[in-house]
Amino acid sequence: MPRCTRRKKTPLAEIPLAGAEDPQANPIAEAWRYFQNAQDILSAKAGKQGGYYTDSKYVRMAGNTAWNGVLIALDAVLGVKKTLKSNQRADIKDYQAAAGKRNSTLSKALASAYEGLHKFMGYDGTLDAAYIKNAMQKGKQVIKWCEKNYK
Repeated sequence: MPRCTRRKKTPLAEIPLAGAEDPQANPIAEAWRYFQNAQDILSAKAGKQGGYYTDSKYVRMAGNTAWNGVLIALDAVLGVKKTLKSNQRADIKDYQAAAGKRNSTLSKALASAYEGLHKFMGYDGTLDAAYIKNAMQKGKQVIKWCEKNYK
């Protein structure tokens, strides 16, 4: 009777994920992926009745996910993190200053996206579908600008 041999286990870090690419290779594509995930969370889990979403937990999750996508796009174009000291976190004021130097329309859209996606959706979990739609549009506007101006 043949002996059973054990296979060597492959570390998880060495297993390629299907369809995954290096997020640093194309940060704009990664930003869009985050944004699409946020839209999927809203449509699949937040539950919409009339003009309002029904579950603030998923609205908060979607807001934070969309905001992270916006930050990824901004970091790729504005390079805010490169100007910071080590161990210093980027603040919205840093992004606002960098955006204001590049484009005043971007600065206004960024302020609206920050208020809508990060504060009202991400923290407060606002349920107003019209407000959420507007916040998501402002986030898209910022990512589109970054896409146009990316290297």
